[in-house]
Amino acid sequence: MAREREGSADKVMRKRTVTSIVLILIPVITIFLLPVWTFSVIASLFIAMGLYEFFKLDSKNKFPPSFIYLGIFSGVLLPYIMYLYRPAGGMWEALFFITVFIALFIIQFTRRENQNAVAFIALTLFGIFYIGWFFTFLVKIRFLAEGHKLVAFLLLVTKAGDVGAYLVGTRFGRHKLLSRISPKKSIEGAVGGFLFSLFFACISKIYLGWMSFGAIFMAGVLIGIFAQFGDFAESLVKRDYQVKDSSPFLPGLGGLLDVIDSVLFAAPVFYIYLTIIM
Repeated sequence: MAREREGSADKVMRKRTVTSIVLILIPVITIFLLPVWTFSVIASLFIAMGLYEFFKLDSKNKFPPSFIYLGIFSGVLLPYIMYLYRPAGGMWEALFFITVFIALFIIQFTRRENQNAVAFIALTLFGIFYIGWFFTFLVKIRFLAEGHKLVAFLLLVTKAGDVGAYLVGTRFGRHKLLSRISPKKSIEGAVGGFLFSLFFACISKIYLGWMSFGAIFMAGVLIGIFAQFGDFAESLVKRDYQVKDSSPFLPGLGGLLDVIDSVLFAAPVFYIYLTIIM
């Protein structure tokens, strides 16, 4: 039995490793090798897949197809709005959400039943806001000065925290952190993830020469904290829907939403830090 468990664990780890390598190569190639506009295309693809997984989480009160189509289409549009209307992005974002809000009511007016109308409208807006708008902050960061390095920094520090939390939690995890939300997460894993984030933030000074060490350190602290908040937020959503993974799309890792959850909170916080605080 022990050998079987070890073999199963090794098989899962191999799947996680292969999938992780592929997921790492996609942003690396997009950020450093492809034209800048392709970043918005990849962001739209990730948002579409994340929103699709989100709308499919609820197996009881299934979303009407019209709400799903509008939600995914709206999420896909957000990175292009950021790309095309960067000088006046705030105005276009406000117009975007107002339009989506009105469109959702128009769709509801055409339906034959009113059951769960408010829930469908609210959840669709929540999905667009939580997945679409939050993820679009990656696009905003990409178009800052030296944005390609800043995006690489954000992803490196965020994912280093994920890896650190997994490795330390698996090996040393003894005390549960929030078991009612995520039974496998431990205090030791959270501390390990934060320290991994901080370490990789500090060594990023090598390619972020224009930023002071203090600014990089503070960015690492913020990303390390809010990346874990993002992870717990998605765990709370899954716990509410009583599912383990957002989908089986990525072998060994679950769904795409399981992969980008920590980025969703870290990206807007990092953008605010770069543009307002710094």
